[in-house]
Amino acid sequence: MNIEIERKFLVNRDNWNPKVKGVLYRQNYLSITDQSVVRVRIKGIEATLTVKSSGTGLTREEYQYEIPVKDAEKLLRLCPHKSIKKIRYKIDDQGHRWDVDEFKGENGGLLLAEVELESETEAVILPEWIGEEVTGDPRYYNATLIQNPFKSWGKKAE
Repeated sequence: MNIEIERKFLVNRDNWNPKVKGVLYRQNYLSITDQSVVRVRIKGIEATLTVKSSGTGLTREEYQYEIPVKDAEKLLRLCPHKSIKKIRYKIDDQGHRWDVDEFKGENGGLLLAEVELESETEAVILPEWIGEEVTGDPRYYNATLIQNPFKSWGKKAE
């Protein structure tokens, strides 16, 4: 079984200064249900189709498959919502790989970091640019942000 275990955090903009180049991601959802989501993603010159189990917390099932970018472009047009656009930075820090997403468009202003873990109890040393933990808060799931964009919240991220 393919399992994803991750924690999610807001990023403190005052301490955030990436030293790596980010990659543009475009993604959308063909299906969002109580049981799962089906995501189409184009990142740079690669594309994937991903099925994730729903739920809150650290652990979810995840099945990801590479697909041709042309197919992904067509699938994105089938999705009912506007695509999420974000710049993703991959940062190695203290033995962990962090994915930091700088959202654009309707989710502009939101800066989130995720770290994947081997187990739910794995210790993580948080970089100085990490802010409040939002793991398990469904507002910060991409599948939620596509339906309820950050700019509509009336709240600023850290």
